[in-house]
Amino acid sequence: MPKAKGKSRRHKYSYNLNRKRLYRSARRRAAPRIACSHIRHAWDPHKSVAQNLAEMGLAEDPNKAVPIPKKLLGMEVESNGQQPGKKIVRKPYVVNEMELEASLPEKKSNTLSRDLIDYVRYMIQNHGENYKEMARDEKNYYQDTPKQIKRKINVYKNFYPEEYKNFIASLKPEKMEVQ
Repeated sequence: MPKAKGKSRRHKYSYNLNRKRLYRSARRRAAPRIACSHIRHAWDPHKSVAQNLAEMGLAEDPNKAVPIPKKLLGMEVESNGQQPGKKIVRKPYVVNEMELEASLPEKKSNTLSRDLIDYVRYMIQNHGENYKEMARDEKNYYQDTPKQIKRKINVYKNFYPEEYKNFIASLKPEKMEVQ
């Protein structure tokens, strides 16, 4: 496909253009990147960062928000109980929503690979609790030692306790039929 006309032509440099000023003004206008959705929705682009955070009841500088108490020669300095610069919180719902989100329990994201689960189930099904026999099994491709196999089985027990109990319960009738 042919090139567009004029693309290969040399561009002239404009000496009269102040690129520093253009770059600074573009940076100044850019809104800050906000990760939290609660803050993003309550953000007012016409106000400064400090004003926005103060309205939400959040601290701009953590060192000023929670000051370190000064000690003079082992004795604490007593204050009159007033907090300097107390500001009015106009958007308390932001902090409340963030606290509610933080109090929710974290989901367990620990999972094992399907291959490892199949490996552990095969070993338990064929060898029971005999780890030395498991180490000599032909399906032990990675040549795990008895201790390594035991550790993998324990990890499986901890990650999927209900599934492990059901698996062991299903093995017991099979063993009774064999005997």
